[in-house]
Amino acid sequence: MRRADQVGGLLLLVFGIWYAAVALQYYPYWAPTGPGSGFLPFWLGVAMAVLAALLLLQAQRAGGPGASWQPGPAARRRLLLIFGATVLFVALMKVVGMLLGTVLFLIAVLRGVERYRWPTAVAIAVAVAAFNYLVFTYWLRVQFPVGPLGF
Repeated sequence: MRRADQVGGLLLLVFGIWYAAVALQYYPYWAPTGPGSGFLPFWLGVAMAVLAALLLLQAQRAGGPGASWQPGPAARRRLLLIFGATVLFVALMKVVGMLLGTVLFLIAVLRGVERYRWPTAVAIAVAVAAFNYLVFTYWLRVQFPVGPLGF
């Protein structure tokens, strides 16, 4: 049995059940016009609980201690680089704006961590930022933070 899977599965199972229960307790599941504000959180909690139960079952069936759950040195380095890039992205959001910040963040991760070639990293970063703009700013009318350059 894998202890980390057992502990993680149990914690996620408890959290999923609690999350679904709170969604039903504080938010309406159904409204006159359709699903209420508790509909999605309830089902997310149920899905989390089911997946956690499956993890627990898998941990019970697996024999032996399994592979180490801790990342090696290379994986830790990647994790720290991505965490640092994320912290910079959030910290500089008001300075550079959401669109430019997204492009810079993705270029840093794709080029610096994942070692994508420059044209690929820039194309992906610009495409994702444009997609975010179209969905959130244009379609949903959500205001993104805007930097001094106006975007």
